[in-house]
Amino acid sequence: MAEWITCLDKRPADRTGEDLDIIYSRLKDVKTFERFHPLLLQQICYYGYYEDLDKGITLFRQGDIGTNWYAVLTGTVDVNVSETGDPKDAVTICTLGVGTAFGESVLTDTPRHATVITTEYCEFLRIEQKDFKSLWEVGERNKKFMDGMINSSTVPAHISNIPSLQEQESTESPLLNRRGISEDHGSSTRSGRYSRDSQSPSMELLSKQMSQPAKHIPPPSVHRGRRLTTTITPTPNNQGSYRVDIYLSPKPHSDDGLDSQHPALPLTDTPSERLARAGYVIRTVILTRSPHMIRDRKYHLRTYRRCLVGTEMVDWLMQQSSFVHSRNQAVGMWQALLEEGVITHVCHEHQFKDKYLFYRFREDDLGIGTVPNNNEKKECEDELQDTLVTLAQISPDAMMRMILRKPPPERTVDDLEIIYEELLHIKALSHLSTMVKRELASVLKFESHQKAGTVLFNQGDEGKSWYIILRGSVNVVIYGKGVVCTLHEGDDFGKLALVNDAPRAASIVLREDNCHFLRVDKDDFNRILRDVEANTVRLKEHGQDVLVLEKIPTNRGNDGMPTHYKYSVMAGTPEKMLEHLLEAHVDKYNESDTFVEDFLLTHVVFMPSNHLSPALMSHYHAKASQGTEQEMADYALNNKRRVIHLVLQWSTIAGDEFKEDPTIAEFSETLCRALLEDCKIYDSLKDELSAFEKVFISPGDDNELETPKRTLQRKKSITGLTDMMRRLPKEGSISTDSFKGTKRKAIKPTDENIFKVYCADHTYTTLRLPMDTKAGVIAQHAADKLCIGNDLVLCEVKSTGERVVIKESEVGVTSTLSLNGRLFIASREHLDALTPLPEQEGPSMGTSMVFELMSTKEVAYQMTHYDWELLYCVHEYELIYHTFGRHKFGKITCNLEMLLRRFNEVQFWVVTEMCLTNNLGKRVQLLRKFIKIAAYCKEYKNMNSFFAIVMGLSNIAVSRLSQTWEKLPNKFKRMFAEFETTLDPSRNHRVYRLAVAKMQPPIIPFMPLLMKDMTFTHEGNKTYFDGLVNFEKMHMIASTIRTIKYCRSEAFRVEPPPAVKNVQEVRAYVRNLSVIDNQRTLTQLSHKLEPRRS
Repeated sequence: MAEWITCLDKRPADRTGEDLDIIYSRLKDVKTFERFHPLLLQQICYYGYYEDLDKGITLFRQGDIGTNWYAVLTGTVDVNVSETGDPKDAVTICTLGVGTAFGESVLTDTPRHATVITTEYCEFLRIEQKDFKSLWEVGERNKKFMDGMINSSTVPAHISNIPSLQEQESTESPLLNRRGISEDHGSSTRSGRYSRDSQSPSMELLSKQMSQPAKHIPPPSVHRGRRLTTTITPTPNNQGSYRVDIYLSPKPHSDDGLDSQHPALPLTDTPSERLARAGYVIRTVILTRSPHMIRDRKYHLRTYRRCLVGTEMVDWLMQQSSFVHSRNQAVGMWQALLEEGVITHVCHEHQFKDKYLFYRFREDDLGIGTVPNNNEKKECEDELQDTLVTLAQISPDAMMRMILRKPPPERTVDDLEIIYEELLHIKALSHLSTMVKRELASVLKFESHQKAGTVLFNQGDEGKSWYIILRGSVNVVIYGKGVVCTLHEGDDFGKLALVNDAPRAASIVLREDNCHFLRVDKDDFNRILRDVEANTVRLKEHGQDVLVLEKIPTNRGNDGMPTHYKYSVMAGTPEKMLEHLLEAHVDKYNESDTFVEDFLLTHVVFMPSNHLSPALMSHYHAKASQGTEQEMADYALNNKRRVIHLVLQWSTIAGDEFKEDPTIAEFSETLCRALLEDCKIYDSLKDELSAFEKVFISPGDDNELETPKRTLQRKKSITGLTDMMRRLPKEGSISTDSFKGTKRKAIKPTDENIFKVYCADHTYTTLRLPMDTKAGVIAQHAADKLCIGNDLVLCEVKSTGERVVIKESEVGVTSTLSLNGRLFIASREHLDALTPLPEQEGPSMGTSMVFELMSTKEVAYQMTHYDWELLYCVHEYELIYHTFGRHKFGKITCNLEMLLRRFNEVQFWVVTEMCLTNNLGKRVQLLRKFIKIAAYCKEYKNMNSFFAIVMGLSNIAVSRLSQTWEKLPNKFKRMFAEFETTLDPSRNHRVYRLAVAKMQPPIIPFMPLLMKDMTFTHEGNKTYFDGLVNFEKMHMIASTIRTIKYCRSEAFRVEPPPAVKNVQEVRAYVRNLSVIDNQRTLTQLSHKLEPRRS
């Protein structure tokens, strides 16, 4: 037994001076006592006892009368609280470890507020109640020291009642009276604060607070206009333990509902290291290249020292780099610096503006600016381009925050449109209607908090705002349960309390530093709800809603009040929406009214062709039940004309799908015959007949209508899809004969496909089946040919060895395989026996010897030409089939799969070639070539291959090749840095979206992002609610599809590069890329090229 423990085991009266010295020398190094005054610690050495307990021992129970105070020397204990007093209902609110103390209720003889149980072997210092009181009652000096003794316990993580805590600390704590909160209203950073060093509230006090209902106590009047902000910060040495900091901060809501923090003020107290460095580099370069920009200036008889002019700053930035494309972008880059206080308006009144306003760098504002020396100038010159790339990456976000921080009345029409575009990509708002999103754009406010642990609001508080997380994450804390979940970027919280007008159901605590929120205040929220309900028109049949319309203002008068409205369909039954479409939209063309197009683009989801066709025939033959003979004739004629017009629009939008669908083919024949008969009665229908003939008359026939059914019967082809995906021959030679004069055609469901299906022993059979053959049928055919029994499943084996069982209902399975994936067949019990074929490993040698002889521009042109062919073959409906599930429609998405596959193919091609080039010099040349190809693809507006190449070069197997990148010329490094800016995924790829919005067709878009948008809309919105089709969702789906239509709205007329001899060789090469798609293999190859530096 240790000597100090032996001494503590003695009765206090028996301890000698030597014993007390031994105990003191041990306790002064214990964390609990390290801040105690020596006189107090000496008395603890006299009164304290040593106690050690095994795991699972209860020190005391909730409700017991306290008899001892404890300090934890080793081990940990759980603190459990029960609302009912029943131990079975107890919840662990925290775990206390070394350095914590508890049990100060012995001073007041009050019951314990929690049960404390050891979680492992523990050692304690224990002081009995009578001795603890003696320490407290012996004079004022001991009371001063004892404040530290009873308030030094670390605060538990789960605190749900901070307002009550504020009351205790602001009105009762003797520590607050001594340390008080600073009354310097100029800065919240100098306000008093509780911390570990300044003695945070005790465990006992917090347990007591948690057992009481939440209540709100206003801060003292001396701090009017500001509030106490509570932050909960993890302690560095105690897992599960936190400290409470309380300090003055600006009120988040002023009386008029606007943020009290001025938009011109920085969001952070001190700049981040990255932006502080960026500001230093730019200031140094300005002083080097344009020293006249930073000088003293006079305005209205006042001199402003060492400042710059906003317009000159924008001009200068645009002159420094080619990728600062616009003044607006330059404004965003300067605003990013202003947000963190790197630059500031001289009077702290304006955000950054492209106007004659004065701004200063932080150094000059603080009066510590210096003149750089030659070494600093050279260093900053070298860093400038990288600095500008960094600022360009964050400028869109800075511009968005700048707009959001403006008071709502000051936002321009352009500002509102930018905010609206942002709201389209926020997960929490995806289910809201267009009108509601536009209303939100005008009322949303920006709110930011710097400190992790800040409590945004407490359980039981009145609900005053709805929050959406723009950046960061928060914990949701419920009394008695602790942290129940974590919310991240795009999530929302606080709406329920506003809708139900109820207290907050949980506390919200910031999980990380620098969190940004969008906030909707209660008055605005309620007004929007009232407006939505007032502008919603519901049509009912038999007491049930059948059509829900939203009244949207289209024009406003000089007074700002709406003068004209339109009605947008929000929801309805398919039949009622079709009726509304025919009556109100078909013959009333309006460029802004997309209802007809949206209906026809998405009808496959809620009203497939076998339902739509008979419904249209019913409307075609509809007759009025009453009225004069002329009125009844006009009614019938108008119905027929509207149906014909809609069918003509349908044929235009659906394209080949319209002519090749058997159901539509039969419907079209029936409608053709009816129209021919009706032309004998209604002469005015001859115009409709003429338009119909233009769609369906075959050029080779004189009078016979060429119906879709006959077209379908004549069309048969062999796709040989899997063969078409074959890679380059192993010896590296490229055959061009098979590609001369060919033009890609879209893959049809009836096209026959030749492919192989393998067994576990790598034997195979070759099948020839239509593209729309189901996986179950393929498995049966393969089993029959291989004679290997029944109850087998079709499975893809990837080059990595991963096995993916394909559902029996899947169609077009050969197009969904991974790059080097192959089809296998086996019983479910023997799937583990399936292994990849040797050929699936990919090439063992690169093609750089061939590739380096090809013109870079010609390669980019041929890639763009091929990508355009793939894009042009994609039918709009394929995007819907892919998003909602092919098996639900029984439709193939082969053309879309080929385009998506192409993206992966180009990406892995870049990585493969880089990792298979052993010579460092050739690898640098190859890296340069890929960057140039990416640049040409961007010039050709081929964003799909551009992204694929840049992402390939960003792959870890390439990006880690430091020796290769070090030897790359600075010009190409800057080019690639600019490309990475476009690639920036923040704010849902805002940089890319803004760039594409400025392009004119033809464009080959970044397809994976389009599919992500489709998936986001589908998964974030219900297709049906209350038995009605959610047509707001269909509007959003159709809007994404229209992006594809817009990109293809112009023919591909890109001027080809100067003619070269090997055009056909280049064309064949880019269409038959050979790749390794196993990331592990690529990484291993990369490490062989450049081993990790020790």
